Amino acid sequence: MAQTNQRIDGRRLWDSLMSFAEIGATPKGGVRRLTLSETDKRGRDRFRAECEALGLTVRVDAIGNMFARRPGRDPNRAPVLFGSHLDSQPSGGKFDGALGVLGGLEVMRSLNDLGIVTEAPLELINWTDEEGSRFGHSLMGSGVWSGIFTLDKACALTDVEGTTVGSALDAIGYRGTEPAKPFRADAYFELHIEQGPILEREDKPIGIVTGAQAMVWYDAVTIGRDSHAGTTPPSARKDALVCAARIIDLVDRMMRARGEDGRGTVGQLLVSPNSRNVVPGEVRFSVEFRHPSDAEVDKLDQEFPPAAQSIADACGVKLELTTLFKIPAQLFDPSCVDLVRQGAAKLGYSTREIVSGAGHDAVYVARHVPTAMIFTPCRDGLSHNEEESIEPGQAEAGCQVLFEAVVARANRNL
Repeated sequence: MAQTNQRIDGRRLWDSLMSFAEIGATPKGGVRRLTLSETDKRGRDRFRAECEALGLTVRVDAIGNMFARRPGRDPNRAPVLFGSHLDSQPSGGKFDGALGVLGGLEVMRSLNDLGIVTEAPLELINWTDEEGSRFGHSLMGSGVWSGIFTLDKACALTDVEGTTVGSALDAIGYRGTEPAKPFRADAYFELHIEQGPILEREDKPIGIVTGAQAMVWYDAVTIGRDSHAGTTPPSARKDALVCAARIIDLVDRMMRARGEDGRGTVGQLLVSPNSRNVVPGEVRFSVEFRHPSDAEVDKLDQEFPPAAQSIADACGVKLELTTLFKIPAQLFDPSCVDLVRQGAAKLGYSTREIVSGAGHDAVYVARHVPTAMIFTPCRDGLSHNEEESIEPGQAEAGCQVLFEAVVARANRNL
């Protein structure tokens, strides 16, 4: 490994990750920090306090995105941005999102320790509701900021209890006064665990992320008729769950027809009335497809709705299918990607170029700001799971590459 006197503090980073994981800690070792909950507020408050203790200026925009600014030598230069998210899945892990935010915090701490003033200002970001697990719309904060959808639309979204995003922002005091829209910025870097098995399988400590795959998400509802399980013969049944099950099987078959690059998932299922002796009359479920190729996602988007409708017709059940969003494949900025490559090479880390299988805030930010991502391995490729795990050395390596890329970009000759 190459030597440099500009090192982040790996032990401090790990301690920060472990300490932060106590906020919303679950009995199985994971975290539950649902977006805009009281637990999320605790995390946000901690993040704000630690940023301000470093002399950073924190501002919050109208969708709750948090920006912590460190001045540069030239205040007229556009800032270099970096960050991720602090919200989690209902049964999430310690590192998904948090590694990018707390790794960014360690970059800021190390710059202070080393007495380094970058030419351009730096801004560390905590994006609101990357996961989408509470209000059903992932990448919410970065999506509003990027203009993918409106602030009004986001604030009107509700959770299963009917709480709106707007009222949740007010309840925790994080509806900010800054406008939630793009501002002048020079670049954006995001450190994240891979959430897949490739880097670990190939024993590569750093993934150089060249882009993210295309995806399409739907909300589906099958509407049949509640009826008695013991008295309703097959000919009289309008079973919404049987219909949903056959559509779920269709999703799996369409995925597998595309080989190892195919992705198709139904991750949420709400059965009504959910009684063991009632034929289900309504089922609400999620459907998503992903693929590195825009053409394949377009084909899936063309083929899936009519095929699902045919299944519903055969079941005598009504199908309501709503497209939530469709995201094209996103290539990251070659110059920013190259800074990640150069940083890893300088430090002597072996690398692998990789396309992100997951959606990240970086995908939306990249529509306005030159962007790149850095991946670290995670054990068994496991994520969105309380057993999600990485090694301290992996966190340190990823954070050190982030440091190199951010500083290089902020000090580049214009």
